Amino acid sequence: MSTTDTNSTTQPAAGPGAAAAAHRPGPRPLALSPARTLATAARVLRQLTHDPRTVVLLLLIPVVMITLLRFVFDGSPQTFDAIGASLLGIFPLITMFLVTSIATLRERTSGTLERLLALPLGKGDLIAGYALAFGAVAIIQSLLATALSVWALGLDVTGSPWLLLLVALLDALLGTALGLFVSAFAASEFQAVQFMPAVIFPQLLLCGLFVARDRMASVLEAISNVLPMSYAVDGMNEVLHHTDITGNFVRDVLIVAGCALLVLTLGAATLRRRTA
Repeated sequence: MSTTDTNSTTQPAAGPGAAAAAHRPGPRPLALSPARTLATAARVLRQLTHDPRTVVLLLLIPVVMITLLRFVFDGSPQTFDAIGASLLGIFPLITMFLVTSIATLRERTSGTLERLLALPLGKGDLIAGYALAFGAVAIIQSLLATALSVWALGLDVTGSPWLLLLVALLDALLGTALGLFVSAFAASEFQAVQFMPAVIFPQLLLCGLFVARDRMASVLEAISNVLPMSYAVDGMNEVLHHTDITGNFVRDVLIVAGCALLVLTLGAATLRRRTA
């Protein structure tokens, strides 16, 4: 048999299928990698620094809203004390939800997400990286809003302001998690914004901000008991009225943190490469 015959029998024929197999991505990483997660977070933070309007929205809007609320109730400081702490957690949640959902959706519609997932980068790494990046922004956001409320606007808090900061930070992280989750179900930025009335507004109405939850209709009270924003408001109120850490405060903090972790896990499970 000739050399040519031997080569023809031992080498597979090249074709479209072989080319596709050569470029097909390998198996997805199964475990979270700190290196991949940190690299993703660094990339998201670099992108944020190139978008000053988003940075202003994330950092200053809660501050502006809290300041506006203070002067709306300028003649009734007791009212500001009663609802200011609750809104200190709600405003960061809303802004982080809005910005995170739009930013994640933009990455998917632009094809960036598809290119990233073609690399040895798992969905968990991507979601954790986003959460870490926006979590760093949430820390700054919560610090600014809490410091302004307590030391500049005169919010009267019985407990430690650091506990107030902790709840505000967890609320912002919850907003980040919810934004990452709902972005998987939106086909456009407009649809991402439309999720706010469906996801945020019911929680806002039932969280106990306007009416105590135990004074609502039994059905509404039952619904409010499974909404994370209810426990965010309860946690703020515990700091507002108690000098020490109470059992209810620990419960509220754990529920908000657990909901954020659960939603992040669901976000990783439902993450898609492209928008259909």
